[in-house]
Amino acid sequence: APDIPVIDQAYSKLSNSITVEWRAVPGATNYMLTAQDGDSFVETIVKSSPGTVTGLKPATLYRITIRSINSGGKSQPSPFRKVKTVLAAPILSVHSPSCDSIAVSWKAVPMAAGFSVSLMRSDGLGRMLKENTTNTSLIFTNLDPGTLYTIKAYAWNANGMPGDDFMYNQRTSPNAPVDVKVAFNSGALRAVVSWMPTEGALTYSVVVSSGLLKLRCNTSSASCIVPSLHCGSEYYISVTAYNDAGPSKPTDAVSLKTIPCAPVNISIEEDEPGHLLVSWSSVSFGHYYVVFVKSDDGLEVHCNTSHTQCHFQSDCGFTYFISVFAYNKAGQSPLGDIFNYTTAPCCPSDFRAVFMSSDTVRVTWAPVRGADLYETRAAGGSAVVLCKDTATACTLSALRCDTPYNITVYSVSEARGSNTSCAPQYVATAPCSPEIKNISKEGLSVISVQWQSNNEEATYVVTARGEAGLWHCTSTGNSCTLMDLPCGSAFSVSAVARSPAGQSLPSYSVALETAPCCPNDVVLTQVTQSVTNISWSVGMGAQTYVTTLESPKGQAKCHTLQNYCLLGCITCGTNYTVSLRAISETGLTSSCTYQGYSSSACCPSGVKLYRLSNSGIRVFWRASDEAINYNADLCGSKGNFSCTPSSGLSHCDITEIPCGDVYTVVVAPVADKMAKLTFCPKKIYS
Repeated sequence: APDIPVIDQAYSKLSNSITVEWRAVPGATNYMLTAQDGDSFVETIVKSSPGTVTGLKPATLYRITIRSINSGGKSQPSPFRKVKTVLAAPILSVHSPSCDSIAVSWKAVPMAAGFSVSLMRSDGLGRMLKENTTNTSLIFTNLDPGTLYTIKAYAWNANGMPGDDFMYNQRTSPNAPVDVKVAFNSGALRAVVSWMPTEGALTYSVVVSSGLLKLRCNTSSASCIVPSLHCGSEYYISVTAYNDAGPSKPTDAVSLKTIPCAPVNISIEEDEPGHLLVSWSSVSFGHYYVVFVKSDDGLEVHCNTSHTQCHFQSDCGFTYFISVFAYNKAGQSPLGDIFNYTTAPCCPSDFRAVFMSSDTVRVTWAPVRGADLYETRAAGGSAVVLCKDTATACTLSALRCDTPYNITVYSVSEARGSNTSCAPQYVATAPCSPEIKNISKEGLSVISVQWQSNNEEATYVVTARGEAGLWHCTSTGNSCTLMDLPCGSAFSVSAVARSPAGQSLPSYSVALETAPCCPNDVVLTQVTQSVTNISWSVGMGAQTYVTTLESPKGQAKCHTLQNYCLLGCITCGTNYTVSLRAISETGLTSSCTYQGYSSSACCPSGVKLYRLSNSGIRVFWRASDEAINYNADLCGSKGNFSCTPSSGLSHCDITEIPCGDVYTVVVAPVADKMAKLTFCPKKIYS
């Protein structure tokens, strides 16, 4: 084993190590250093002197020995040396409480009698500051803001021996930024905040506050954009600079008033036709307001006011688009809701009412702006008739006759409803139709017509219409008389009422039939002594006839469909009254009287013939009346002969008649106008 080394010196420069110096031992390849503290020790193998034992405790007394080592083994420990480790370095806690100060603090170091702390700019500029203290903290002031400083500290013991030192780099906090400026973008509702850069500042924080709301913007540049600001708000803006030491003091707050918010509670009223009133609620920071009103035809007007309402002229049937803006020094408020207001449609013009019938009127008008629909209302009495249509015409039916109506055409739009300011038009309906109650005959050709009058003021016209023509009568009452109606005619009688408003519908027709006409010509012909033939011309309207021959001696009557009749049981030589009744199909009768009729004289009786000579005969008879003249006729194949006796005689002679012939002898009274009667009895004479 090698020789025992000898320690020349042993010392501690660091609190966790002791350095040992010795003379080299020949043949030794390594050395073992041992530091013993009581029962504990620390060993270290080194190659040569000096050697250092580490891992020791600060301010602790150690026994230091050394042994040399080679391949043969270890030498014995050298005589020991007592060496105490130096004090441990204080562990600093450093911060910059302000932009011109640094505060240093540390924990107490065992066995330390005092502390030495020095500070110097890391860039070497300026002088070093050093402080000795027995305290565990101190503050360096009057430093440069935002500057990096190097701090060195160590403790010393009672002998004044310094311990380990501790170094720390600390920057002072930056100074507050200056020249803060705010540029507000009203359109984007954001602000650009700028300032002069501050020495030593690494970052900046911009705080924008309004009430409980706080917005932050962090940046490393000298400006920052603060978005999403609210309208109608006042913000206070401050800037704080930051570095690793902490923040600067915030700058004095800069006030920013944003643009006002868009006005709300906008109401639009048409306080009277043609005038719009736009009103709204006031807004914060609104100095004045501008209202824009644009009509749907492109025309735009505006109103500038510091109040909260504006008046505008308006036209019917237009839609107006209305927006309200508030203004202040920051600019114009954002666009709020755009309101549209449609004025009531215009009232229809060129109003015309034409009656299609007594209870139907057709109303037409010119189209108007803004109307989607038209409502026609006819009010008369307690009744109302309505008509709705998109067309510019309407037919009102089922109107009451003889009634004044106020007809109003309202224009209607979906947006605004009905224009109730349209003026009515007065229209009166035609009179009501009269109702014929009675038709009576007051004379041969005089008819009285009565009706029910149910109109206020009307003139009534009664018309009798038939094949024979038209007959009229007029009255303002409830009856009138038709004069000179022809006989034997059928009529349809109706009545209408007339007034300035028009003419009513005709009443229901009532049939009227006049009595049949009396035949103009009546001819009586005696057919036999007891039979008379009576004939007559046709009586207009007559269907059957009743003829009567009447005398004190009796009556002969005949009822027939024909215009002639044979009447029997006629008494010869008698005066008769002739009457005829013409009867219509419905039983109407006309009694007709004519000139009296006398039947022929009676034929003589007891006719006898006596021969006077070969060429003459005497005819005898017995006269029915001595005042009657007779005539005797002798008719044969060889000639006709006659004789007339003198007045009062009942015989006459016929001479110079051819013999050898058969004659027919008739004795007959001589009729009026010397006409011969052919119905008396004949005698045959040979």
